[in-house]
Amino acid sequence: MESPGKIILVILLAFILFGAKKLPEFGSSAGKALFEFKKALNPGLDDSEVEKKSQPKEL
Repeated sequence: MESPGKIILVILLAFILFGAKKLPEFGSSAGKALFEFKKALNPGLDDSEVEKKSQPKEL
């Protein structure tokens, strides 16, 4: 498991390299790519069914 120090170092390097304005854009595009990947794995499902499967279950 990664130590908290390594995770903080990676986050700091990302801020330095890309800036605070670009990081949310990267996160958004990564989320969209993951959604499209899940949709491609289940071609028979429509968008709403894929969203239901990808949402975390509530306790």
